[in-house]
Amino acid sequence: MSCLPEKDRPIVQLLLNTGTCPRCVLRFCRVGSQMLYRHPHKDLMKDLQDFLRKDAEKEDTVGVDGADPPCKRLRLERAAEGPDDVNHNGALPPIPLVKDGSAAVEGPAGKVCNVCLGILQDFCEADFVKKVCQKVNSADYQFSSFVFSVSLPPQLSVRERAAWLGLKQEMRNLGLSLAKDDIVQLKEAYKWIIHPQLSEELGVPADGKSVFEVSVVFAHPETDEECHFLATACPDCFKPAKNKQSVFTRMAVIKALEKIKEEDFLKHFPCPPSSPKNLCDALEIQCNNSAVFVAGRYNKYSRNLPQTPWIIDGERKLESSVEELISEHLMAEFKADSFNFSSSGREDVDVRTLGKGRPFAMELVNPRRIHFTAEEMKGLQQAINSSSDKIQVRDLQLVTREAIGRMKEGEEEKTKTYSALIWTDKAIQREDIAFLDDIKELRLEQKTPLRVLHRRPLAVRCRLIHTMSSQYLDEHHFRLHLKTQAGTYIKEFVHGDFGRTKPNIGSLLNRTADILELDVESVDVDWPPPL
Repeated sequence: MSCLPEKDRPIVQLLLNTGTCPRCVLRFCRVGSQMLYRHPHKDLMKDLQDFLRKDAEKEDTVGVDGADPPCKRLRLERAAEGPDDVNHNGALPPIPLVKDGSAAVEGPAGKVCNVCLGILQDFCEADFVKKVCQKVNSADYQFSSFVFSVSLPPQLSVRERAAWLGLKQEMRNLGLSLAKDDIVQLKEAYKWIIHPQLSEELGVPADGKSVFEVSVVFAHPETDEECHFLATACPDCFKPAKNKQSVFTRMAVIKALEKIKEEDFLKHFPCPPSSPKNLCDALEIQCNNSAVFVAGRYNKYSRNLPQTPWIIDGERKLESSVEELISEHLMAEFKADSFNFSSSGREDVDVRTLGKGRPFAMELVNPRRIHFTAEEMKGLQQAINSSSDKIQVRDLQLVTREAIGRMKEGEEEKTKTYSALIWTDKAIQREDIAFLDDIKELRLEQKTPLRVLHRRPLAVRCRLIHTMSSQYLDEHHFRLHLKTQAGTYIKEFVHGDFGRTKPNIGSLLNRTADILELDVESVDVDWPPPL
């Protein structure tokens, strides 16, 4: 049995008189019964009207059917002069009405609530719930549960503060007090009402940890300017921020309300707040699945294919890229809005990646489809591989966001092996390059290469060549196999980059050297797990 105690009578009386809806009345009475808020609006209004009609001296409480535990305690305390305000039976004294008695009993039927602006009225009804569910179903998402979020106009916080201050003033006259923190949050009450309706209509449970989010954004243009006086009273709370259309965000308004003095608030805003003409607008009903992450390794067999789209000054230089050849299929199958591609390092457009390939990961943003079996992932891998002879992928799999961090962990401590075809201006013999095989842990100082200086900061980086192995081809050509620290600029190690990399192959051989071809033979990162 959920109930309103007799001492709640002044709250009910005063709020109904000023145009507050029944559910907001329950919030100010600190009613914690979720079931009670779900009762039809008309029934709640009738119950509150019956409560006010009861003889305060004969009736101690009013009962309302409900299955939840008793309502939370409302901290209403007598003021210091309280003993004179209670009669010999312990009942509250008669309550002065803001309006005439009949108006208080009839309530604000058909009016927009002066506190919630209609959120706990029309937007709790079946028609709105069906509208939300139609939007969800038409978006064609895969989901087995949902989390519901709501964005409320910031002026609701101002109106709730005004209602509380107006109530507080009247209660003080009666020798009573009401703590602000006792009020049930609007957003919480709304979710109590809307969750079971959405769950029934969608056929899945509400779950706070669900990866599928249904969100509603409310606005109320009629009262948008009600926050503006706070910017004058508390200018430090309202500072322009990137990606924010207005400085009057919910958090900024709440911060200002915590800072402003009560007497200053009362000077600028009516307490209690007046009733608006119009309901809130449901500006947006949105659906969103948490990102899905796909990882694997790719081989690149073309010397005319960049890793990511090559666009300079708005002009595309090459028709495709590794990223696009992979993402085209993943985007289509996961039905995602967008993607973010990352990898363990990158190769130049004219460099091949051989061996077991380079680890990569792709974040698929807001995918409609999220469940794939191992066989379906294998089929997706085959589709990518059959679509182009420029790349191949392996070990394609779903991973977690946390797992992607392993790809980047200690990246510069990892090793990579390369094969470079080198040309020299002066003729060489086999014995001229044999000493390279004996060099171990050669320390380089590499100033940022000229070719990447436009996108990398100028710095001197120390890198290690762990081992080298030479293969003589002819008087002007040899192949060099290198095992290096990740992040080493191999091309610059060969030709020296006008002395910006020291030592280099040219300086070691005492002749001009240049690189003709470069292949990545292995990226020694043990991720993702092989399949």
